[in-house]
Amino acid sequence: MQFLSGCTEKPVIELWKKHTLSREDVTPANALLEIRPFQVWLHHLDHKGEATVHMDTFQVARIAYCTADHHVSPNIFAWVYREINDDLSYQMDCHAVECESKLEAKKLAHAMMEAFKKTFHSMKSDGRIHRDSSSEEVSQELESDDG
Repeated sequence: MQFLSGCTEKPVIELWKKHTLSREDVTPANALLEIRPFQVWLHHLDHKGEATVHMDTFQVARIAYCTADHHVSPNIFAWVYREINDDLSYQMDCHAVECESKLEAKKLAHAMMEAFKKTFHSMKSDGRIHRDSSSEEVSQELESDDG
C-alpha cells in the first residue's frame, strides 16, 4: 500500500475537532511519546504529568506512515498504524499527538524514521525480511514525510 503526502490530513482534522471540542471542560491531556527501535510507547500521564496512568504500545514494524506536516496545526505528529483484528484482517488507524512546537513534531518524525531503519535492518538480518526483496523499495515505504 502506497501512502501519499497528505493522507493523514483528513483523519487529523477529525481528531483535532474532537480534541478542541473536549477542551472546554477538560484540562489538556498529558502524554509522553517514546520512540524506540521496535516499539513506540504513548504514556498517558496523570493530571500532574508525573506518573504513567496508562500506556499504549505500537509495534514499529506495523507503522505504515508518519508525518509532521498538517495544515490544521504544524505542531501535530501523526502516524498510520496497521491494527490486526481477531480474524487476522487488518485496518489502518490514524493516531496523532499535539507537540509543544513544530520543531518537536519534526523531531518525532525524524526519530520515527530512525526507528524504522533500525527495525528494518534488524528484521532483514534476522531473516524475517527476504534478502531478495529490494531494500530500496522497502526503505522508501518506511521513510517518513516530515515536511
